[in-house]
Amino acid sequence: MAESVVSFVVERLANLLIEEVAFLQGVQQLVEQMHIELKRMQCFLKDADNKQEENESVRNWVSEIRDAAYDAQDVIETFTLEIAFKYRKNPVKRYVPSFDKFIKLHKVGSQIKVIKARISDLTRSLQTYGVNAVREEGPSSALERQRQLRWSYSHIVEDYVVGLDENIKLVVGQLVNEEKQCQVVSICGMGGLGKTTLAKEVYHHSSVRRHFEAFAWACISQQCQKRDVWEGILIKLTSPSKDERDRISVLKDDELAKELSQVQQEKRCLVVLDDIWSTDTWDLLHPGFPSGKVGSKILLTTRIRNVALNSDPGGFVHEPGCLNEEASWELFQKKAFPRKDPDQDREKLGREMVAKCGGLPLAIIVLGGLLATKETLIEWDTVHRNIKSHLRRGSDQGRKSTIHDVLALSYHDLPYQLKLCFLYLSHFPEDFDIPTKKLVRLWVAEGFVSRTYEVEEDEMLEDVAERHLVGLINRCIVQVGVIGASGRIKSCRLHDLMRDLCLSKAKQENFLHIVRREPGQETTDPVSSRSAFRVTSTARIRRLAVLSERFLTEEYQRHPQIRSILCFYKDGEPIESLCKYFKLLRVLDLEGVQLGDEVLPKKIGTLIHLRFLSLKKTGIRKLPSSIGNLVRLETLNMETIDEMSWESSVVIPSVIWKLEQLRHLYLPKWCDCLTDDKMGLANLRNLQTLVNFPANRFDIRDLLSLTNLRKLVLNEPRHFQEFGEIFNPPTNILTSLQSLSMKAETLSLPDKVVDARRVVQGCPRLCKLHIEGRIETLPDCDQFSPFLTAS
Repeated sequence: MAESVVSFVVERLANLLIEEVAFLQGVQQLVEQMHIELKRMQCFLKDADNKQEENESVRNWVSEIRDAAYDAQDVIETFTLEIAFKYRKNPVKRYVPSFDKFIKLHKVGSQIKVIKARISDLTRSLQTYGVNAVREEGPSSALERQRQLRWSYSHIVEDYVVGLDENIKLVVGQLVNEEKQCQVVSICGMGGLGKTTLAKEVYHHSSVRRHFEAFAWACISQQCQKRDVWEGILIKLTSPSKDERDRISVLKDDELAKELSQVQQEKRCLVVLDDIWSTDTWDLLHPGFPSGKVGSKILLTTRIRNVALNSDPGGFVHEPGCLNEEASWELFQKKAFPRKDPDQDREKLGREMVAKCGGLPLAIIVLGGLLATKETLIEWDTVHRNIKSHLRRGSDQGRKSTIHDVLALSYHDLPYQLKLCFLYLSHFPEDFDIPTKKLVRLWVAEGFVSRTYEVEEDEMLEDVAERHLVGLINRCIVQVGVIGASGRIKSCRLHDLMRDLCLSKAKQENFLHIVRREPGQETTDPVSSRSAFRVTSTARIRRLAVLSERFLTEEYQRHPQIRSILCFYKDGEPIESLCKYFKLLRVLDLEGVQLGDEVLPKKIGTLIHLRFLSLKKTGIRKLPSSIGNLVRLETLNMETIDEMSWESSVVIPSVIWKLEQLRHLYLPKWCDCLTDDKMGLANLRNLQTLVNFPANRFDIRDLLSLTNLRKLVLNEPRHFQEFGEIFNPPTNILTSLQSLSMKAETLSLPDKVVDARRVVQGCPRLCKLHIEGRIETLPDCDQFSPFLTAS
């Protein structure tokens, strides 16, 4: 994880050296030197991350380098923003030396030197901890041990198999049915779901044994040696003599692959490739298998959906679900009570604990095995009260992989960008449906998404972030929640046990602190609300997820480096306190928090680092002009009032046009202004989302300047006709607009007619269209966007 943070900061510093070169004059060389020092450090971090699981000294070292990297980013970004803000007020000062700027340069130069010295000292101390520079990632002894414990063997059959009958029938049918043309049948799902167990049941099934002539089982795992795999499969399929084995061992790789493929063409073979982790691994192994219509089949298990899809475009992918309540209880009974039925008290406790397993077979088996060793009801109650920690530890850490270990393999396999994105999910409460759009914008605001990964010219950072989310879903780490009519993912969620892993890693990496209120105490332990973890002055808190009101105790006030606060409670902290203590905030999400004051304080303008600010449903009725200071804002949600009434209007300042970095703007349903002059939007060329556009307060023709606009919501029916009139295809159109909603928030519909033909011709890439009002003539079918979907 330190590798993730340092790589992220290295990338950010490189961007700053390009984007803010005008403001870094005087310290540019120091910043470049620190950038080089951090890049040098990257070579050691993979080894350090691997070793910190087993070595507390390395773990402390990793924590120090992580803090140093964050401090470097904070110091440089603060300096560039302060200078930029001063120049913005008076552009002439950019070219005139000033004593004030000299003082700031001296101060930031001294801070950079101190941080650079810290990083250099940390680099020199590496040999003390046995940390080495690595160019290619190798597994730590702990990870390698877990992989060996997870190695599968075809002759070892599970004692307890429950709820797989339909899955077995389906997969067997795909393998033995001659009419099925697929060569590869894949079983895909998250760790602990029972993919290997299902594959073994299919492998030994009587219909499969009758249908195929030869069989081979190969466990691939993350360290794949293609020659070893090919040789092993060929030997199992042909049962060669000793002389034949010797001949096979000296074959060249291409000869070996050809012979293996030939055997599978000559007779009907079933080959199981268990636990494939990447498409690259499949590409390595693929030459050893025949393509086209042959009688042989491959049964593949993987956690990565792309592996299943890429192995055979015409193949069959089966994704088994978790066990239902009754199947979960049946499996638990077989493991926990192999010889007798449970009494009433144990059954009550058992069912409650099984529910915590979320239908994951591995978790149920671990829990059942643990409770099979507990003889008294008191021991059962102890496990019941500490169920999550017992599931993480398992029954015997020394000999078996725990659930945590199995799921952690997926985490360790993630590239550094996805590790940061995954850990960010720890902010959200249990069983929370996470809105995809909000999550994506939070990732962008935190800087987790880099332009380096943009593929197309018109691709946005949000598109890259969505690909990151799809990557986590394809790895069976994140679950899909709601899918919209257009097929896009609207919400996602974490399995309870995957969330426990996420929280555990977030705590280990000091990525996040969760604030909960327990009777008589505050707790910030991210894993269990039962165990209090007192914040000390040495713990460098960067992010807070707040689940209790009035959280801003003296302990938190000592952490000015906090960069994000997400709130999940109703009655809130005075926002002035947040502005006073947390000047480095990049994310402030106050959605649903009743702030107790209808006027947003002027001090909000001091949070110049803010990228994401949500005031949704906070009851705020007036925003100050100081909000124009937040020049780095990318997402601003001002839908502060949810209900409709005569007092629903919210006063917004006429400074929105200054926020040129805005990408997503949610205005109040009813806007009021301190001036009758119309405000301009033409400067907001980065804007992608504009909700509740008040045509009476803005120049509606400014919309044509927003070339990146993807979503537009108009809620004032009196201006719907005027909106249609701004289009003059093929020149005056909104080429990027994908979602258009013209909603009548009032009870009466407008008298004026909406020219729907002109609207659809002016928005040629619409995927979603909603119009309320008078339409006299519908567009012809060929005039509608081909991307529109019915809902």
